[in-house]
Order: sequence, then structure tokens, then C-alpha cells
Amino acid sequence: MISPELAHELRSAGLVWHPQSGDQFQINVPDLDVDVFTVSDMTIEAHHYPTGSILGFNGTTEWALDSVALEDALWLPREDQLRELLRTTFRSLTRLTDAYRVEIELHGEGRSFEHPEPAEAYGLALLALIQLSVA
Repeated sequence: MISPELAHELRSAGLVWHPQSGDQFQINVPDLDVDVFTVSDMTIEAHHYPTGSILGFNGTTEWALDSVALEDALWLPREDQLRELLRTTFRSLTRLTDAYRVEIELHGEGRSFEHPEPAEAYGLALLALIQLSVA
């Protein structure tokens, strides 16, 4: 899972979330923005309507929260999801002494991104890929 700061950057750059069971997210509401929630068919389900998508909270009688609009939720992608989003540009993940390096190739040019957490390195590579694709 990546940091909320990087997740915000990815969303602002254009990353779109299609919620699936197992996805983790935060809610952009004071006092709830520090908790991490997980989409689950039993407790939190994604509901898709012509007007938009919401995340429905099932069986949460202790809360006054029945649902939250998708745009009010911040997806925190996992390492495997980020790697999958890099698709054919992904070349390697290397463990360094105190960091991880993700290498991608775009238009025949190699680029690398380092961070102490592998998910963050993947996220930085995806952010660069998105920014290059919209430029």
C-alpha cells in the first residue's frame, strides 16, 4: 500500500479507481481520513449507478455512515496493483542496500525510481508514466 500523499498525486494525475474486493482506501472526511478501509463483499461493497459509484457500508450499525461517494474515497493501491498498472513498461524490481529500484522502459528509454518501500517505488514509476502519457 502506498502513502496517502502519493495516492493523491496519482489521482490528480488521472489514475481512475474501479473498486474491487480487497482494495484499500481512506475517506476524505475529518476524523476518518486516518483510517484505512478495505472493500469487501461482506462489509464494504462498491455500487455502480448511472449517476456514479458509491461505497456502501453494510452492517455498520455503530456508524452513522451508510455510504460514501467514490470521489470522497482515496484509493491506496497495493504493490501488485501498481505493478499491473505499469503493464508492459515494467522491467524489474531490484532490492538495493536501503531501497528498492523499479525500472520501466518507455519509448525505448529506461527510467528508474527508488524508494525504501517497494510499493512507493512502483507508485513513483506509475506517476511518471501517467504524467508522460498526458504530456
